[in-house]
Amino acid sequence: MKTNAGRFFEDYRLGEVIAHAVPRTVSGGERALYHALYPARGALYSSDEFARACGLNAAPVDDLMAFHLVFGKTVPDISLNAVANLGYAEGRWLRPVWPGDTLRATSEVIGLKETSSGTSGVVWVRTTGLNQHDVPVLDYVRWVMVKKRGTGPAPAACVPTLATAVDPAALVIPEGLHFDGYDFTLAGEPHRWGDYAPGERIDHVDGVTVEEAEHMLATRLWQNTAKVHFDATQRPDGRRLIYGGHVISLARTLSFNGLANAQMIVALNGGTHANPCFAGDTVRAWSEVLDKAETAVPSVGAIRLRLVAVKQGAQPFARTDEAGKYRPEVLLDLDYWALMPH
Repeated sequence: MKTNAGRFFEDYRLGEVIAHAVPRTVSGGERALYHALYPARGALYSSDEFARACGLNAAPVDDLMAFHLVFGKTVPDISLNAVANLGYAEGRWLRPVWPGDTLRATSEVIGLKETSSGTSGVVWVRTTGLNQHDVPVLDYVRWVMVKKRGTGPAPAACVPTLATAVDPAALVIPEGLHFDGYDFTLAGEPHRWGDYAPGERIDHVDGVTVEEAEHMLATRLWQNTAKVHFDATQRPDGRRLIYGGHVISLARTLSFNGLANAQMIVALNGGTHANPCFAGDTVRAWSEVLDKAETAVPSVGAIRLRLVAVKQGAQPFARTDEAGKYRPEVLLDLDYWALMPH
């Protein structure tokens, strides 16, 4: 048998380290497609000259684009037979990625737990993306529900203990980055770190209706081969599930209106794909400021944000119901740290 049907829950072992195929050399073409699909507008990722004025050699690729490229490497080994991608924690961007870099990924299995139905299980992995110099560019934990091959015995349960947030002291500021002389006009908004306060909520106003062709093009761009995103027979309702990362990038792009100067994502504290997204859904977003922190670079502040993506019918700033469960209109609840001019 030369074809690969993908791993099932029974195939994972605690502590196992998986080296993922295939390395990917990043080009400006991926950046252009990323900006066309969402469309991303962060000045630091759009302009070499703007990036140089901020102390970098050139504009890196978007932080979430780097995430998707690394994530896509892991799919054939982790989530080819996924029911759903459930959440993220302890993510950090460790080094910018530039066109010309070659990325690969490894994952360590850090947790396993069979679901109550006995037909699937949850797998926790810690994934590291590395460049051509074997230098880590990002790492994160995610957990995914994976189908079982049968109804036989499952691996012993082990649920990892994960931090609720990345400590601000552990945030990595890219070498040379500063916001001295930052051009707010070119960036698109005048609001700086000191203009935001914990508890503040921002309605990002705009919306994007998800198209079938666009989400499949985007998912193929990251070489994400999960069956539920392409094969309509994989779900009883006959619908293709939108890749959760596609929703993340849509919401992040929508957040430009109100958070244009939250230039770089440097940590992923937590994230939940609360409800499935399908073609035809119109995605909107709002953010809440959770915290702020100084960094070692005086002109650079860190801001902790909750980014919530919702679909049509959502009430303003409504995330959970009276029982504490996500409302059916909520698609994404993402908690991250970003860097902003002080």
